[in-house]
Amino acid sequence: MRVERLQLRDFRNYEAAELELPQGLVVVAGPNGAGKTNLVEAAYFGCTARSPRTSNERELVRRGAAVARVVVDTLGDDAAHRLEVGLEPGQPKRVKVDGSSVDGVPDDRVRPLLSVFLPERLELVKGAPSARRAHLDQVVAALWPARADARSAYSRALAQRNALLGRIRAGASGPGALDAWDRELARHGMCLMEDRAEAVEGLHLPFARLAERLGLPERAELRYRPRSAASDAAGLVAELEERRAADLERGFTVHGPHRDELTLLHGDASLRAYGSQGQQRIALLALLFAERELLSDRRGRAPLMLLDDVMSELDHERRELLACLLRSGGQAVVTATEADHVPDVDGDELVRVSTGTVLGPVVA
Repeated sequence: MRVERLQLRDFRNYEAAELELPQGLVVVAGPNGAGKTNLVEAAYFGCTARSPRTSNERELVRRGAAVARVVVDTLGDDAAHRLEVGLEPGQPKRVKVDGSSVDGVPDDRVRPLLSVFLPERLELVKGAPSARRAHLDQVVAALWPARADARSAYSRALAQRNALLGRIRAGASGPGALDAWDRELARHGMCLMEDRAEAVEGLHLPFARLAERLGLPERAELRYRPRSAASDAAGLVAELEERRAADLERGFTVHGPHRDELTLLHGDASLRAYGSQGQQRIALLALLFAERELLSDRRGRAPLMLLDDVMSELDHERRELLACLLRSGGQAVVTATEADHVPDVDGDELVRVSTGTVLGPVVA
């Protein structure tokens, strides 16, 4: 599954733009401020109805315009599809697949899986654990779509348990009412932990190999650190019961998979605490390429990789290695201020942009 064509109308700094995306590598080159990142964002938005950059969707609508629209044409092994997302601030988003309205994110049967590198995504390595948990759960959902509901089911049970803690503290209920929600939380929590552990096990070796290939001098490691030591739901129920007094004192659930951590290590040191920005950047790239490898192996589908400003802080040797990886499978869109930042780029791979304008290749 790949993106064949991208159309924008009043999106960010583009009044109108249209371009075809060939299979393989696409390099979007242009000066700072031209709109390279906006094209990457538009491709993601058109596939998912979400921005990878901002939660304030008003920013996506071009100044002076009332509505933004992105159309993505995709092609799979057996069918072509058209995804359309319309955004009018203050109104519900309008999402269509093949002309029919849908709710939420289009199913990945009609769009490519997606992997995104933006400079701000370094927070995935150096930021709070919640971002890494959310990212790991997205990988689980991409690997095993049937398991995608585990996180939302756990979140609903956690919200219900926390609300009940508040009622107990207010004297509106008794502590015994927590028993049922402890069992429900533990049931979904064990599924969530098992899925996360299985995903990390699959990523462990390719992450280490790719991090070494991209230039980390010491061995890199992904380590899943669940907050719970339980091996089954009954064990997690027992842990929750042991901490019930603390939960009632604080008014929320202090223990469980919502406190898990995914740690990225370089040698024996945490990249979050001790890695340089360059090392954190390489680790993030290694993680994304490890995910591509695992998805290709397990689902037979390489994600569309959207990489913004990825070459700017790499030396020539690392740029060559990254370009080799990008050309090794699947479709990838890479932005750069200069085309020669991507080694051996040819005319068929190159899209040039000026301020809010796609200079080529342009759809006829």
